[in-house]
Order: sequence, then C-alpha cells, then structure tokens
Amino acid sequence: ADFGANVVRNHWMTKPNRGEAGFFDASVWEEAKKDSNLAIKRLINAGLTNTSSTCVLIGSQTYARPWVHYEIFKSVEKGNTVIGVHINEFKDKYQRIKVPGPNPFEHLAVQVSEDGLSVTPLVFGNNSWTTFPEMPRWKLGRAANPGHWGKIVQLSTFGIPTYRWVADDGYNNFASWVGE
Repeated sequence: ADFGANVVRNHWMTKPNRGEAGFFDASVWEEAKKDSNLAIKRLINAGLTNTSSTCVLIGSQTYARPWVHYEIFKSVEKGNTVIGVHINEFKDKYQRIKVPGPNPFEHLAVQVSEDGLSVTPLVFGNNSWTTFPEMPRWKLGRAANPGHWGKIVQLSTFGIPTYRWVADDGYNNFASWVGE
C-alpha cells in the first residue's frame, strides 16, 4: 500500500502545475514522530489547516488505524469535503495485487445528541460501537437532521464517496473527485 499511497500523493509531479492535480498534500504521517498522542494530534490538526478537502488513502488496514480515524473525524468536524481512494490495485514487486481494504467510513459513526446539536465520535470494533477516545463530543454549527437525533449514524451514510485509483483513472479524475 505504501507504493500506491506514493503514486497518489505524487501524481501532481507529472502535471504542468501542482494546482492542476486538484490537491496539495497535507499528509503528516511521514513527519509524525510518535512522541505522544498530543504531538500526533497537533501534527494532524496543523496538516488540516487551510484545507477544504481530505482524501483518505484506503489500504488493507486503513479502517483500523486510530490516527486515520482522528483525521477523518477532525475533517468532518471542520466541514471538509471527505473522499476515500482505494490504493490496493497496484502490483507489488512480485506482481501481486492486494484486495481492496474495508471502507473506513463504514467503521466510523457519530452518536447524535437527543437535541441534534452535538455529536460523539464512535468506532466499530468487537461487534459494537464504542466512543472514540481521542476526540471528544463536538457541537454542530446547525442542528442535525431531526431523523438522526438520538441515533448512531455511520459516516458512510453521509454520502462520502470512495473511488479506486486504478479502475477509476485517478490520475485524470482526481481533481473532479475533490470538486476542484
């Protein structure tokens, strides 16, 4: 998946200008020194500054990574456009292709408050939803859909699209995926 992630992150290099690629890489993973949870949160928060879109590169284990969960929840809280891109269709050095990983947006949800004014992030694991410990409840800018009040709502039901980099021709279509 590292090879696939690098292809997606660096596809802009072969375009006439970086803006044409449709994104500016705000990834902080390479720089993250796991000194503490607070340090990682600060790096992710800084990486999201001045962004309007978040692209989640989906590999085999992305759905289970807590810091990916944090970045997704912070992006949703911030109001970013969020998309997912499956990157497992690239051949490895043995010419093998991994199967696409699970959709992380199906493993994340929010518990909407009874009055619809705040949400608590949840993660699915061990056959149940549990509070995501790295991020507290947050207030919404406006009330949630009344049909969601007091309910658990998976992020995948919010219409977050997912694409396949190879099959959906990400090189040429990425800019349209993020709405540029």
